Amino acid sequence: MAGSEVPRQLFLQGVAAVFTFAFASLYMQIPGLYGAEGILPARRTLRPQGKGRWQQLWETPTLLWEAPQLGLDTSQGLELLSLLGALLALGALLMRRLRNLFVYLLLWAAYLSACQVGQVFLYFQWDSLLLETGFLAVLVAPLRQPPHHKQAPQGRLVGASPHEGIPFWLVRWLLFRLMFASGVVKLTSRCPAWWGLTALTYHYETQCLPTPASWFAHHLPVWLQKLSVVATFLIEIAVPPLFFAPVRRLRLAAFYSQVLLQVLIIITGNYNFFNLLTLVLTTALLDDGHLTAESGNSHCKKTPSSWPRALLSLLSLLLEFTVYGLLAYGTVHCFGLEVDWEQHAVHSRTTFTFHQFTQWLKMVTLPTMWLGVASLTWELLNALWRWTQVRGWLRKLCTAVQLFIFGTATVALFVISLVPYSYIEPSSHGHLWTGAHRLFGAVEHLQLANSYGLFRRMTGLGGRPEVVLEGSYDGQHWTEIEFMYKPGNVSRPPPVVVPHQPRLDWQMWFAALGPHSHSPWFTSLVLRLLQGKDPVIRLIQNDVARYPFHKQPPTYVRAQRYKYWFSHPGEQSQWWRRQWVEEFFPPVSLGDPTLDMLLRQFDLQDRSPPRALSSGNSLAQALRWIRKQLSPLEASTLLWGLLAAVGAIRVMQALLGPHSPNSSPLAKEKHKPAPKKDSGAASKQPAPAPDNCSSSSHTPRRKK
Repeated sequence: MAGSEVPRQLFLQGVAAVFTFAFASLYMQIPGLYGAEGILPARRTLRPQGKGRWQQLWETPTLLWEAPQLGLDTSQGLELLSLLGALLALGALLMRRLRNLFVYLLLWAAYLSACQVGQVFLYFQWDSLLLETGFLAVLVAPLRQPPHHKQAPQGRLVGASPHEGIPFWLVRWLLFRLMFASGVVKLTSRCPAWWGLTALTYHYETQCLPTPASWFAHHLPVWLQKLSVVATFLIEIAVPPLFFAPVRRLRLAAFYSQVLLQVLIIITGNYNFFNLLTLVLTTALLDDGHLTAESGNSHCKKTPSSWPRALLSLLSLLLEFTVYGLLAYGTVHCFGLEVDWEQHAVHSRTTFTFHQFTQWLKMVTLPTMWLGVASLTWELLNALWRWTQVRGWLRKLCTAVQLFIFGTATVALFVISLVPYSYIEPSSHGHLWTGAHRLFGAVEHLQLANSYGLFRRMTGLGGRPEVVLEGSYDGQHWTEIEFMYKPGNVSRPPPVVVPHQPRLDWQMWFAALGPHSHSPWFTSLVLRLLQGKDPVIRLIQNDVARYPFHKQPPTYVRAQRYKYWFSHPGEQSQWWRRQWVEEFFPPVSLGDPTLDMLLRQFDLQDRSPPRALSSGNSLAQALRWIRKQLSPLEASTLLWGLLAAVGAIRVMQALLGPHSPNSSPLAKEKHKPAPKKDSGAASKQPAPAPDNCSSSSHTPRRKK
């Protein structure tokens, strides 16, 4: 196994990029979601309970408790946190020196603070995943980022601490839990679409926010859709154990399979920053040797290796072929793959039962935990061995302290993560060490480890349910209120909004799956539209002129439930077909007894007006000025602008050459004159093994 310096830097940059998108996207929606005139005002979530300051902070860990000390209300404090978080994350993305422990701790604390008041609009799995990943970044990031590292001739960075690779292992473990659980829950849910391999014949049409590519993917042949489901199960269930394979090429094969899946999802669906974050996690499967290999590396002259090394290479190759053969055989056997040469198709079906799958899951869940234990133990022993090579008693003592602290933290987080991971199989959950349950319960509210399981059941099998809001001045003539992103107008193509997440549009999708009483916030949305609140209107149409009631609020508002289907090929200028199903929310007006009853029932009435704050507060004035400048921008446009700006800056940094302060250490080393480096090191270090190429920076001890 080669070093992981470059993958760690890629991981830290990726986490910073995702935090930038998450904070910027949230900032643009705060007034409409959490402002005093928003759907769910944030100030209602933070009410002092008469407890001590530190106890209150521990039970509800959010920095927004301090907003009144700055002369801000809760929503303004949330705006300040989001702005500072976006700027700090952007700085960490662009400047290596900012990728340190303290910066990522601030980013994690800021996002955790936002989630504490985010209510239903921040209850998504990717928000939990970002919090867990962000905390791992705190452990992976060094205390400080030096401007450059020197490098030993065998590829190890001079001054690198033995503990640096240990927390990075947790990223691989998190990726395993995410992917394996996401595959397993699709089958444990007993969803007929997943078991019948027909899920993707509905998915592209019924997902929350399709892209234009979703329409084309939806019309692919059914046999190809079913084969794609088989490939999904293969990538999500069978491949993840290879993340811990001892053979490097197996881990790289697992890496590229995960990248392929995530890229296809990004193309065919608007899942905000979730798939980008998953791609960031896959960096834990890479190594320095793979990322820094030169094109001419394959042409370097290789001398004959010793017979033990040749035997090890042969055994590794045999293991690879065995694994690929087992994956191919298992896929054909479990899904009955048959090639139909006449119709040029591949037929597939599920050949195992639910009982057989649950028995298999019982058999493998605990072994996967022990696989994690074995892999982590290997990492710890590796770090301990590197510590024994440290010279100088003072440096040896310092590295021993670091190794103990980070090793203990890594083991503790691994033990904590076993509890939510075991949710996939109840009997395994009961067999866990009781200390793990106590430890998890003590820190559960910090979201250091979470359970995952995306697309558990396929919805909309009989047509995509969609809620359409309507307004009227007289109660007789109704006008539809069209959203910017979610399906509405059948002639409008699906938008591309990634990495932005329009959180109201997402919740409208969930609301359509049941009665309006299951989504209490919907009543508050209706109230704000009747009141004509501009922050909420901007969630629906950022260009207020396109909102049909921008001159005067509607007197009545109601909601209808429709079923939507993608149009058939050949239907001109139409992307959707739809059919009315039923009334979703009755017609109401301000003062209507039905509306007042629902507001009381869901505790949505404002019992007390917002506390008046000093109008002369310079910080509040600055926040209002920034909001005024950015409000005309559509959130997705702002995020794409950030992407373009980051890309332009990266290009400029690359053009500055290897002497840029932000260049990676291995890239700098690659540009140094080889003779000088080798001649300077030859007198002090033993010569490398004869079968190693100089551009391949692996130590013989770790090379596979």
